[in-house]
Amino acid sequence: MSVLIDTVAWVRVENGRILCARPRGKDVFYIPGGKREGAETDLQTLLREVEEELAVAILPATVSHMGTYEAQAHGHPDGVVVRMSCYAGEYRGTLAVSSEIEEMAWFSYADRPLVPPVDQLLFDDLKAAGTLA
Repeated sequence: MSVLIDTVAWVRVENGRILCARPRGKDVFYIPGGKREGAETDLQTLLREVEEELAVAILPATVSHMGTYEAQAHGHPDGVVVRMSCYAGEYRGTLAVSSEIEEMAWFSYADRPLVPPVDQLLFDDLKAAGTLA
């Protein structure tokens, strides 16, 4: 039996680098975002999670779906799969780490080993598209 972890992620690429965040107590960086709460839509989840993690407001009118990825979930038993629905969008405010985030960083493709398998799939696509340095 497999278990699915359904997540939404904010893909923010600037100058060929993608924004990643490392939660407190974790050893890997993730694309900012997180799990849906209750009956939230992808957009509602995205807005809430990014505001919670990075203290900025995503502008809903600018959000666009960039792809959905599935892979074995990092740090979970075999058969636990994470589905990551990825969205790009402009934001208002100043990026800052919250209490749940230890640090944020701008990664190039060379930093791919520092993110979990599902994020690596996104890195591969962004690299292929010429978006990620």
